Amino acid sequence: MPPSEHVLDLFAVPGDVEPLTGGQGGSVRAGDLVLSPGRDAVVQDLLNPVIARLAVDLDTRPARERQDLRIAMPIPARDGSWVVDGWSASRYEPGAQLLVDLEATLAVAAVLHAELAPRVSDWPPAQQPPRERWSQAERIAFGEASPEPGAAGAEAEPLLRWLLEQRDPGADLGEPQLVDGDLAGNVLLDPDGAPVVIDIAPYWRPPLWAEATCVLDSVMWWGADVEAMTAWADGVPRQAMIRAALFRLLSDRPADVAAYGRALAPLSPALR
Repeated sequence: MPPSEHVLDLFAVPGDVEPLTGGQGGSVRAGDLVLSPGRDAVVQDLLNPVIARLAVDLDTRPARERQDLRIAMPIPARDGSWVVDGWSASRYEPGAQLLVDLEATLAVAAVLHAELAPRVSDWPPAQQPPRERWSQAERIAFGEASPEPGAAGAEAEPLLRWLLEQRDPGADLGEPQLVDGDLAGNVLLDPDGAPVVIDIAPYWRPPLWAEATCVLDSVMWWGADVEAMTAWADGVPRQAMIRAALFRLLSDRPADVAAYGRALAPLSPALR
């Protein structure tokens, strides 16, 4: 459903909205804003003030180069709220193109996480019960919850069991911090060639896990070579990838088991 007149009014945008592709679907362009549905007000009230300050900082640094990192600016409604009836807003980036190059996206991840680390000292949602299927899947991936019977579907059950068996509970992936757990497909290049991060999905986890999720998504859905997975086949990177795969497998509706098998084959030839 498109945004209601109430939503359009509070974000002060016209009613002739234009559907946009990507993400979870449903986002629209309205004037100079992108409106996105299904947003959790509790999460956005914590996240958006941080992201807005960082976006301004990145755009106004005296030593800024034209191709340095940018973040799409979140925009509050006229009443000061970040979410109206489940909709949030960010500034539309005219002339921007989707970035799908994996190495460039991982470079964006490294810079973004380095910028976020000193700005956020804790993340209260990480200590609260999961609010949706992605946060539930993330807890299971890290062994903080157990999957319900049939959680991934009958076809995915053997892969789910294999991933759970491969996970080493004692693996140290690094210190948790605020990370973006959905970077692949959510980075644009503006007309100057600067990467622009959109639609940040916040999690309190080690950056290595967020990078592994980015690599997995890129291989499965954005055309990256499956050989990129070989760097994640052993040691601590393997454990980050196992958790990334559990996270995605348990949150996908439905899970494309064949696609997971092809992407994860460098971790085990038996998955081919």
